[in-house]
Amino acid sequence: MRSAVAPIVPIFRSKTQAEVLAAIYLRPQHHWTLASLARDLHVAPSTLHSEVHRLIEAQLITVTEVGRSRILRVNPDHPLVQPMTEILGYVYGPRAVISEEFAGIPGTDRLLIFGSWAARHAGKAGLVPHDIDILVVGDVDRTAVYAAADRAQERIGMPVNPVLVSARRWDASADALIRQIKSAPVVDLSDDIHT
Repeated sequence: MRSAVAPIVPIFRSKTQAEVLAAIYLRPQHHWTLASLARDLHVAPSTLHSEVHRLIEAQLITVTEVGRSRILRVNPDHPLVQPMTEILGYVYGPRAVISEEFAGIPGTDRLLIFGSWAARHAGKAGLVPHDIDILVVGDVDRTAVYAAADRAQERIGMPVNPVLVSARRWDASADALIRQIKSAPVVDLSDDIHT
């Protein structure tokens, strides 16, 4: 005999459900429908229907009728919004995705996220970032770096802009870009890709 399941239990009950939550929570500016989620996650809409229904019942997301569309959004009044967003960001956010996609590139000495995304991540006030700037230090295959950036961009849902520099250029700090990166907030992913 199965016991009744409390409405909050569906959090991360499946990989698909976690990916649905990550899309909705980490890209709240996007107008998600069941069809757009299915396209983004490469899953059949019929597969998502029950997962989305559980999240609505648990009040983790809301549904707004707009014409014939049903727009899915984060429920801002749910007490778990902030911790859920942090957990999802850690597991499915840009840092995790970029580390994963760039990890297999030989010759990478250092991998950094810099620019507005790194500044917001560090708590600096400013506009919401519309892209993510990546610095790849080392003797790397340019094609592999751009392929990793394309894969990361598709998974994150915003442009990923790689900048490649040699270890000598990084150490010398002779140009303005390197000095600017070194003096501003960065997210260092070097340890993540070397483990």
